[in-house]
Amino acid sequence: MSQKQDLLIGYAPTRRNVFSREDALKYKVKTLDKIKSFGYQIIDIEDINSEGLLLSDGDINKVVKKFKEKNVDCIFSPHCNFGTENVVAKVAKEVGKPFLLWGPRDEAPLPDGSRLRDSQCGLFATSKILQRLNVPFSYIINSRIDSEVFKRGFNNFTRAANVVKSFGNLKIGQIGVRPGDFWSVICNEGELLEKFNIEIVPFNLIDIVKKVREYVNNPTDSFNETLNFIKENMKVETTEEELRSIVGLKETLKTIAIEQGISAFAIQCWTSLQDMIGVVPCLANALLFDEKIPVACETDICGAVTSVITQAANFDGDSVFFADITVRHPEDDNAELLWHCGPFPFSLKKEGEEAIISKHFILDGNPSGTCNWEIKGGDISIVRFDGINGKYSLFVGHCKGTTGPKNKGTYIWIKVNDWSEWEEKLIYGPYIHHVAGVHGKIAPVLYEAIRYIDGLELDLVDPTEREIKNLLIHKN
Repeated sequence: MSQKQDLLIGYAPTRRNVFSREDALKYKVKTLDKIKSFGYQIIDIEDINSEGLLLSDGDINKVVKKFKEKNVDCIFSPHCNFGTENVVAKVAKEVGKPFLLWGPRDEAPLPDGSRLRDSQCGLFATSKILQRLNVPFSYIINSRIDSEVFKRGFNNFTRAANVVKSFGNLKIGQIGVRPGDFWSVICNEGELLEKFNIEIVPFNLIDIVKKVREYVNNPTDSFNETLNFIKENMKVETTEEELRSIVGLKETLKTIAIEQGISAFAIQCWTSLQDMIGVVPCLANALLFDEKIPVACETDICGAVTSVITQAANFDGDSVFFADITVRHPEDDNAELLWHCGPFPFSLKKEGEEAIISKHFILDGNPSGTCNWEIKGGDISIVRFDGINGKYSLFVGHCKGTTGPKNKGTYIWIKVNDWSEWEEKLIYGPYIHHVAGVHGKIAPVLYEAIRYIDGLELDLVDPTEREIKNLLIHKN
């Protein structure tokens, strides 16, 4: 099941008795039909009373019980007329999941001057009670069901809820210790667990290598499928033995992720793997990214967390890539090289690029396993989760792919609005040279998700907060 289809939305429409019951019921159905058309799984409240609407205090415990038993990931409470603000707010507080507030735009008053719904008016009332109960919430500006602003706002909220869901269930597999000289990837394991419930699961490299050899000696159907895919789609400049070891590593990590619920890995990509099996994991990492199992290089735990956040914000869209911010463009002051030895997903390869698997071009001994291709351009989001001295933040910026000199490894040149502003934020923030990238613009998603993650601040470089608000709620 895809991430989008796996997200459970609790649907809790509401009305108030003094306004039209018939119109409220009509908009309950119209709104439900609309969000179902977006492809989500919905848990409704049709069984809690005769109307399937939040109406009175007697509905609260029934709805809370159902949503908790079904383990909904978020709640949507459209105000089909004015709504019952105290009931809605109490449900939101008790369930404790991301909450979306919205009401369909009211029609003109009837010829006699009476009004049927007053949905917008009710939104103001409910928002006040949510704040009084200290319930974080999102909202879509009062708009018509078929408007672009509703569709955009709803899908942005659900992606944000997916980030919160993924962040709240993080298990990072640590494959080996960090390279000794890489102080920049030091993290506070205990603090990550205490502040965010991020669990780090260590794996001994010896045990990993033992499992790799088992796959090599007793290949599974999945092993053979991966091996054939590489040979059919890439130019392989390694030995058969080296290639099989890389495939064995990929299958080992995939099996561990599935069996132990690992969200992402942080791997010691050098030098122990070269010493043990003569390869680097770049190709294995690239293949795993395309199966939505991110792998951060150089045992970068915070980089692995970043990759999960970034992937969750994109649902089942393009794969995430994990990169070094490396050098400035030789001619364009606002362009930069995103590069790494070879972990960028094959699915992102630029059209017409030859995919080459070769020996490492930097490390001593030139171990095998690097990928060599430029990835496609277009809109790209750059993200980094990190912290220092107990304070954590999430760097987010939008950029575009651009042209630049050829490189070995996997890479893309990006162009930003003002590189000096980016560099200053990266230098003075708690960040390093590792970032996650994904095609598309996910800053509005992360802006919304951050409402629900205590202890994490959003650090925007482009777009600004005002620009995000304009995109989400001010353009009907």
